[in-house]
Amino acid sequence: MIYCVVPRELEAELYDKLVEYYTDNPNVTVIVDRREGDDRRHGRGYGGDREIRDRRRARLPGTFPTTEVPE
Repeated sequence: MIYCVVPRELEAELYDKLVEYYTDNPNVTVIVDRREGDDRRHGRGYGGDREIRDRRRARLPGTFPTTEVPE
């Protein structure tokens, strides 16, 4: 699905033309952007205090004996 988003300011002149243009293409839907207010994402940090963790099991404590490669 493809959305052709028309800004509200241009709805009067573009919406009907675009709907007619894409009538034969069922994969395209023409919509009008009706969002209002400020963009809440602006100036905000994302994700909060994320912690990156390694999900693998921790290695066993201690040392391992050396191994000799057979000739």
